Amino acid sequence: MLKIGVLTAFIIVGVTFRGFTQQPTPPPMPGDHGQNGPPPVGAPIDGGLGILLALGATYGGKKVYQAWKKRRT
Repeated sequence: MLKIGVLTAFIIVGVTFRGFTQQPTPPPMPGDHGQNGPPPVGAPIDGGLGILLALGATYGGKKVYQAWKKRRT
């Protein structure tokens, strides 16, 4: 049973890392001085980072409110 769990964990991690790899940009064409090349490839971090910051602020606010409420009584 342990072997199946370890194998499953390796497969999940391997598939996840494979999905997050970035493909390299192709080299520019001869005579093309950057005007018609593809846009630079980057990892978008804004969407998930904003959600995590909002959740962290909400959790922190809840903890501060609970501490304030406990101290008040």
